[in-house]
Amino acid sequence: MKYNVVVFGVKDTSENIVEFINNTICPVDLVITISPEVTKKNQVSGYKGLSILTEKYGIPVHEADSYFLTDEKTQTFLEENEFDIGISMGWQRLIPASVLDRFKYGIYGFHGNCGYLPFGRGRSPLNWSIILGDTRFNLNLFRYDEKADSPNVFATEMFSITPHDDIRTAQYKNMICSKNLIRRLLTAYEAGNITINTESRDFDSWYNKRTAADGKIDFHERTRNIYNLIRGVAAPFPGAFAMLGDEKVTIWSAHPFDEMIDFSAYAPGEVIDIFDDRPIVRTVDGSLLINDYECTRLLQPGDILC
Repeated sequence: MKYNVVVFGVKDTSENIVEFINNTICPVDLVITISPEVTKKNQVSGYKGLSILTEKYGIPVHEADSYFLTDEKTQTFLEENEFDIGISMGWQRLIPASVLDRFKYGIYGFHGNCGYLPFGRGRSPLNWSIILGDTRFNLNLFRYDEKADSPNVFATEMFSITPHDDIRTAQYKNMICSKNLIRRLLTAYEAGNITINTESRDFDSWYNKRTAADGKIDFHERTRNIYNLIRGVAAPFPGAFAMLGDEKVTIWSAHPFDEMIDFSAYAPGEVIDIFDDRPIVRTVDGSLLINDYECTRLLQPGDILC
């Protein structure tokens, strides 16, 4: 059987893209995802099972038994069928050559940073951009090869990261730009005219893999760095956290409070006061207002987070 347009994905954003393509551009002929069992061995923030797409739209969904698509079931499926073009959204693993070679026009995915590929290759680029305080994100739609985030660029769009954005609102902007780029790609595909730019004068740099443990807050850091970390790993990611003795305090939302009031009588990380159940915490260079947190007990003035 031949599948013209195939989407690879494992997240709620993947479902959104499938619906966008299928409802506004052209039929999606196949979705490739991973089985729920695979998520037990792989951390997938924002995972969503996509078998529902068969019920909603009649789109076939292939559930791979390996996130790297190396399982026998998937390899056999790929060998027995034909494929034109693939689009990856929310797929956080390299796609092997044995899969790439099965697609006549290639598989395309997204990667971005504040600069231009191959600058900013690697993991969690949108999270890192917020954490590092970047104010713009250059989103590339590029053709996959065996390497990570190669500068095989079809097209790019740029959006701003404002001080008010967290990872979720940045994802909204990312999705809007992704849809614009996908429309351009599939228009070029229909016309048989996909042009790739492989020339770049930029240099390699890499974002490291992030884990839940990397969300630990260091109250020796400046307020802006703590704030950027909190918004950079907010839901649907595991969240930033601090310890209160043996208790974990996950901070989902916060913002800088005041940098002029004299809080020198309090230690960095100490809860100064609480208003409307929202703790104010001393930082090295000011204070932080916690809007939403999760703990087995309510924070109290005098508690010290570390």
